Amino acid sequence: MFNLIKKDSETRARRGEYTTPHGVIQTPVFMNVGTQAAIKGGLDANDLENISCQVELSNTYHLHLRPGEETVAALGGLHGFMRWKRPILTDSGGFQVFSLAGLRKISEEGVQFSSHIDGRRIFMSPEDSMRIQSRLGSDIAMAFDECVENPAPREYVKASCDRTFRWLERCKAALPDLNNREDAVNPGQVLWGINQGGTYSDLRISHMREISELDLAGYAIGGLAVGEPTETMYEILDTVLPEAPENKPRYLMGVGTPSNIIEAVARGVDFFDCVLPARNARHGKLYTSDGHINIKNKKHELDDSPIDRNCGCYVCRNFSRAYLRHLFKAEEMLAMRLAVMHNLWFYNKLMERIRGAIEAGEFASFRREWSSRLDRRAG
Repeated sequence: MFNLIKKDSETRARRGEYTTPHGVIQTPVFMNVGTQAAIKGGLDANDLENISCQVELSNTYHLHLRPGEETVAALGGLHGFMRWKRPILTDSGGFQVFSLAGLRKISEEGVQFSSHIDGRRIFMSPEDSMRIQSRLGSDIAMAFDECVENPAPREYVKASCDRTFRWLERCKAALPDLNNREDAVNPGQVLWGINQGGTYSDLRISHMREISELDLAGYAIGGLAVGEPTETMYEILDTVLPEAPENKPRYLMGVGTPSNIIEAVARGVDFFDCVLPARNARHGKLYTSDGHINIKNKKHELDDSPIDRNCGCYVCRNFSRAYLRHLFKAEEMLAMRLAVMHNLWFYNKLMERIRGAIEAGEFASFRREWSSRLDRRAG
């Protein structure tokens, strides 16, 4: 399912293709986050196609709470519900349970937690997570895991890794029966495992070796970008990625800035997701080829130029910085829609440029030119 097309000669960057029931994904790729089957900021499936999105990501926890997986299944799964024809990945809900902190209780069987909507008590096991994701009909289902905060005591992280591995075995055991059901929404759904281990290199390595033995369709690195310094994240990637199967895709969960992505690609990552570009857009932070800008700043009040002269998105082809600033100051909903559209286009095109640089054997020079440049403040 994963075709490794080319490896960069100076870094560990990889150019590949990943085949799913709903299309072939060109990697490295950034997955656009639609947590509740919608991109925050007012973008629909047609917009996602127009901004070159390859993969949409939705959340098991949130969709279980509302509208419920059986409602989604009755309406054709996420693909039919959203009218999105391309691949979808669903995360397992583990990170959301992690974020609930004091509202959860973890046991060997699973996690009991309180709904953030109405406070009702909910229990989710690995089997429950797989069942929900099966009804959602995603192409890639993530294993149910525990994400621990950084830093955390070594003893707890070790016990958590062991439990996450046992949960992964249960997820793998549950998937075939779900795919073989007559009412399976997407019989071609596959399971990806998640590497944990906090900031302990030896735990990361041993856990990756363990989960690799299960011969899953893909492997993610979880539990990073949750409080540790950026350099620590890079050190963990340098340590653990050489232990990941070379013939399977690697996914760095919840990361990150343009520089984070370039640096992680250099270390061998293929898949990314992050709420950052859409969230920042909704607050007026926009990405350009010279770095990021705050469109709300007064300096843009009379600026008739586009957000980025080098950008080909719909927003930059039609509207000025002055107009975007006005929309934000007037608190018009259109401000968020146009800003999110631009930032996601920027991220998707960044991945396209990264793929092109790897193909041309120029990724190392691309990295030197753009990694720090794209994260600087430009206005």
